[in-house]
Amino acid sequence: MPQVFKIGAYWVYFWANENEPLEPVHVHISEGAPVANGTKVWITKSGKCLRCNNDSHIPEKVLRNIIRVIEARSGEVIEKWVDFFGEATFFC
Repeated sequence: MPQVFKIGAYWVYFWANENEPLEPVHVHISEGAPVANGTKVWITKSGKCLRCNNDSHIPEKVLRNIIRVIEARSGEVIEKWVDFFGEATFFC
């Protein structure tokens, strides 16, 4: 799975086998290596994050901090999404 970046022990990554049609821009988060049921966060057009789920059971305080970093680096996330998938659509 393509790693976008790491925050401490947590990976922020794309799942390489996204559905057809391609889902809107989002990242998965898990502690350590990527997992199929990682926490999922949508990236909006404005660069904000919407938590879809917390299937990785990341503690709330830790997840809030990770989301702040993702929001601060949302331009980079979107750019890497387009580089990897070739297009970008947004949940909202």
